Amino acid sequence: MKGDINEKDLLQGLARSDRKAIETIYRENYNMIQSLIINNSGSTDDAKDIFQEAMIVLYEKVRSGSFELNCLIKTYVYSVSRRLWLKRLQQMNHYAPALESLQDTVPVEDEIEENDRINNEFQAMDKAISSLGEPCKSLLEAYYLEKKNMQEIALSFGYTNADNAKNQKYKCLMRLKKIFFAKYKNGNGNE
Repeated sequence: MKGDINEKDLLQGLARSDRKAIETIYRENYNMIQSLIINNSGSTDDAKDIFQEAMIVLYEKVRSGSFELNCLIKTYVYSVSRRLWLKRLQQMNHYAPALESLQDTVPVEDEIEENDRINNEFQAMDKAISSLGEPCKSLLEAYYLEKKNMQEIALSFGYTNADNAKNQKYKCLMRLKKIFFAKYKNGNGNE
């Protein structure tokens, strides 16, 4: 992605159902919402549902044409998701006392700041994975994202057995770690 896309452009893209804008909003906000839901009695499926609902709310607002966003997209998505999740917890009559404390004691700014830090780490990891090269990139994605086991990976990548695939995965992880820490410490993409 070249440069930082302007928030206004992202919202206009969302209103036009532009795939790139939607993917960018998703990529930049989903992890934050997932950790909000999981840390408050939810599952990853709940997080997907709530994020989807929040995106629909945002989509309908920007489509209305009269919507003026006076905070960051992430702040808006976060507060909508938080409200939706509180409502869902109430409907399930889930942890009523915990609900009070969630409403009262979670300063949105603090959590967003923490999530910003986590998001920055995710972005740095993303860049590190991108510069990892093949077969490491695909192998790690197969294991961590596609949840394939070593046997399946050995077959897909042509290793003689699961142990060889495991050794390769370990080497790839070590390489990734090196790239990640080099980039993350420098705060830039140069090695």
